[in-house]
Amino acid sequence: MPARAVKHWLDDVYALYHRRELVHPDPLEFLYDYADPRDREIVALIASSLAYGRVAQILRSVSVVLDRMGPAPSRFVARSSHGSLRGALADFRHRFTTGDDLAAMLFRAGQAVKKYGSLGECFLAGFNRHDDTAVSALSRFAHELSPADRAGHFSLLPSPARGSACKRLNLFLRWMVRQDDVDPGGWQGIPACCLIVPLDTHLHRICRALKLTRRKQADLRTAVEITGAFRTIAPDDPVRYDFSLTRLGIREDLGRLGLLKKGDYAGIG
Repeated sequence: MPARAVKHWLDDVYALYHRRELVHPDPLEFLYDYADPRDREIVALIASSLAYGRVAQILRSVSVVLDRMGPAPSRFVARSSHGSLRGALADFRHRFTTGDDLAAMLFRAGQAVKKYGSLGECFLAGFNRHDDTAVSALSRFAHELSPADRAGHFSLLPSPARGSACKRLNLFLRWMVRQDDVDPGGWQGIPACCLIVPLDTHLHRICRALKLTRRKQADLRTAVEITGAFRTIAPDDPVRYDFSLTRLGIREDLGRLGLLKKGDYAGIG
């Protein structure tokens, strides 16, 4: 598909799907309940880190954790010891993530909040404004929030330094950096142009069909390559199409729509 046609198709999908009323079911919806960015970033960390598996299970798991944290998640993690977090989450399990795993991450998040004032300031401490992307800062952020003995090998926070596409961490950044009707934002000082697409197999398949990449692995190199292609279309906001493209696979009631059956669009869904 020619570049102009790709942009036209993406803009059509964006116009159809990039709307708040189409967010459910998506763990992003939990962020809307928190006006304070310091609470929202903790909720975003939990919701994104558990964003694997069936969406109904994801929503249940995130709800369980947030119910136990009360109305002020940032204050909860900052005041909790590792032991108290393990106790509060002792019976928690989300697929292969245990309560101990989540407690370890939240304890480190609480330490970061106490050290920097917020997770946003923690991220900014490792962010170089001259970098083209936030990949290096994301590696440092993942290291900061991972248990000391599991940094780089912690399933909840895989590191870009090891080649992972880091779909969930990049999703977290999209939620906290972009601000519009869908993404609530809350972090200042990090330009949207530095974000990397949260690449999963669904988005990878679409981008291969659109000829935005020829790479067969959904890894970090592919995510960066696809982001570069999106940047030629939307230089200031290369991940702007991410939410609308994911709706094609999540919202069964929207399905494939006629859009994906017209001419050059055939076979993309």
